[in-house]
Amino acid sequence: EPDVTIVSGLKDTVVAEGDDVTFRCQVSHENARDVEWKLQDVALQNNEMNEISVERGKVHSLTLRKVTEQDIGTVTFRVGPHTSTA
Repeated sequence: EPDVTIVSGLKDTVVAEGDDVTFRCQVSHENARDVEWKLQDVALQNNEMNEISVERGKVHSLTLRKVTEQDIGTVTFRVGPHTSTA
């Protein structure tokens, strides 16, 4: 199985409180496994506040809904041994 790498990493984003914000990370191969999103070192699950999806097989996205001041911090995307932060 080929090593999946990050082709296009996360970008720092400023957003107003109460708005939604989306982070995207493109990987080198489709159907990447061992993928994880974190906010402030806490693993995120797909739920009503965090929408985690994959577009076109390679673009992984995380949308944080109605962000608050408590959501300030580092977002991390990890695939295998590779990480990107914003």
